[in-house]
Amino acid sequence: MEVVIERACGMDIHKDNITACILTSMGKEIQTFSTKTVHLLQLIDWIKQHECSHVAMESTRVFWKPIVNLLEAEGIEFLVVNAQHMKALPGRKTDVKDSEWIAKLLRHGLLKASFIPNRNQRELRELVRYRRSIIEERSRQHNRIQKVLEGANIKLGSVVSDIMGVSSRDMLRAIADGEDDPEKLASFARRTLKRKKDDLERALQGYVNPHQRLMIKTILTHIDFLSEQVEVLDQEVASRIESFHEDVERLDSIPGIAIRMVEQILAEIGTDIKKQFPSAAHLCSWAGLVPGHNESAGKKKSAKTTNGNKYLKSALVEAAHSVAASKNYLGAMYRRTAARKGKKRAAINVAHAMLRIAYYLLTRKEIYVDLDEDYYDKQKQQSIVKYAVRRLEGLGYSVSIAANS
Repeated sequence: MEVVIERACGMDIHKDNITACILTSMGKEIQTFSTKTVHLLQLIDWIKQHECSHVAMESTRVFWKPIVNLLEAEGIEFLVVNAQHMKALPGRKTDVKDSEWIAKLLRHGLLKASFIPNRNQRELRELVRYRRSIIEERSRQHNRIQKVLEGANIKLGSVVSDIMGVSSRDMLRAIADGEDDPEKLASFARRTLKRKKDDLERALQGYVNPHQRLMIKTILTHIDFLSEQVEVLDQEVASRIESFHEDVERLDSIPGIAIRMVEQILAEIGTDIKKQFPSAAHLCSWAGLVPGHNESAGKKKSAKTTNGNKYLKSALVEAAHSVAASKNYLGAMYRRTAARKGKKRAAINVAHAMLRIAYYLLTRKEIYVDLDEDYYDKQKQQSIVKYAVRRLEGLGYSVSIAANS
């Protein structure tokens, strides 16, 4: 095969050590290094001494990140590759053979690099993903406090719409401090919740044990702490994304996508997406929002969506569910798909549409313009009229149609 890269380095990365192989026209050289920083610097010096222009490695968990940071600082080209794209042949399963195999594939130009954003975007990704994990943990604590209340036969969740609302929090704090009187607890109700005072008194009558009061107090404290951390991360993310305020406004114009969702989308795909993704279809495939291919003997079988960026995919699916009742184009698409294929597939369909829209808005520098709820009806106006006439005639009616002038 033709040699594309004269001096190539392949790495087999593990938690505690790295086996590196450099291939040149003069032969090969293999060494093993520790993953501690001082030894990683020695690895970089060793690569530079051999005037190696390209380095390839598997995307093994997070172990590749420190190496990529150093290679990026030195200006050395690197490829982080999906392990499934370069599985070694049988009989090659050793660290030395793996590194040699990666180097050979790289030298002959047979590796396809994964999308690795620049350092600023990688840092933004880490912040946004960590914020999402904290928000998810806070949601788990909300569910946990509901479970404790059910164990004490407090039916507060059956009366209030949000168990962590202002009035509910005051009631929960009073319960944690030892208050048992349902009438006093119901007096914490505010605004429209005062109309449900009688229901609240009945719902707040239960049997709260000392350990349950302690759990409620601890959970509330933990929720307050998590909320403070989310606010700190919100400020940091906002400061980092401030220079892209025009892109933020463009994505924020899409129904179902708010500022926090915009920040997650930009953290995952970046702003210069035309360079990395040549078309909207490529972006949707990378995110895992397209069906897989499963065909054999000319027969197409059922195929699940492909594996992709799970953070971006889950965020878009969540946004898709939020537009289910909206009176706009995306809401109509959701309801139309859900009627035929169910809510889960409808969410994937709308998430796919949202990502395509985001791609076009970012590449064309435009604001979203909605196609309206009746878009599909207008597209199929004649077929809808014929179907309605046929149904009415089938019920015994005589129908005549005249267009409005």
